[in-house]
Amino acid sequence: MISREQFILRTRGETDVLDITPRLREIVAQSEVETGLAHVFVPGATAGVTTIEYEPGCVADLRDAFERIAPRDGVYEHNARWGDGNGFSHVRAAMLGPSLVVPIHQHTLELGTWQQVVVVDFDNGPRERRVIVNVVP
Repeated sequence: MISREQFILRTRGETDVLDITPRLREIVAQSEVETGLAHVFVPGATAGVTTIEYEPGCVADLRDAFERIAPRDGVYEHNARWGDGNGFSHVRAAMLGPSLVVPIHQHTLELGTWQQVVVVDFDNGPRERRVIVNVVP
């Protein structure tokens, strides 16, 4: 049976990186799925999901990489059209992607020793982000 859960994150925006691994572990442990997949999805066009070693150095490196790839102060057609100044956040989120799938075995996420699942909010201000988790056998 497919299990579906969702929860809300409050973010600071500005490439805020939030570790959601503990919450995902709870959801998987409470599901009836022993072997399967955990699908994580963040609705919206300015946030994404990935894995990283969630420690200050790696988080800073990730933020710096996105700043080099899609600089905040770059020229974006989105900003010219809408005037909201978050064109960079749409580009960054599109590059990262809104979802991730993690294998489950023996009711446990099969993550590497130093691997955590994170939501990255690229928008230019604080937001409430909904995270949807489907656990599939």
